[in-house]
Amino acid sequence: WIIPFVPLPVPMLIGVGLLLFPTVTKNLRRMWAFPSILLLSIVMVFATNLSIQQINSNSIYQYVWSWTLDNDFSFEFGYLIDPLTSIMSMLITTVGIMVLIYSDNYMAHDQ
Repeated sequence: WIIPFVPLPVPMLIGVGLLLFPTVTKNLRRMWAFPSILLLSIVMVFATNLSIQQINSNSIYQYVWSWTLDNDFSFEFGYLIDPLTSIMSMLITTVGIMVLIYSDNYMAHDQ
């Protein structure tokens, strides 16, 4: 559950900061970049850990919740992490970190 929810607060905080305090947020841009890069790095560590678990074993399925309509029929909700999912999560988080670092350095001299 940590992979989809760790990076969620960062864009929300940045958006609220840009709407409520545009000049202060513009002046403190580098301080906003650090938590973004830090949280995405944490997600990348978890994605790498999932990939290592994927190499050592088969697909990871975590049962989350069941909704039973009838005794013979039920819906089960959970996460299925297969090799493609683990590779894509590592790739997306790594590229995301590189984009954040590049854009922070690129926009550092913006007036």
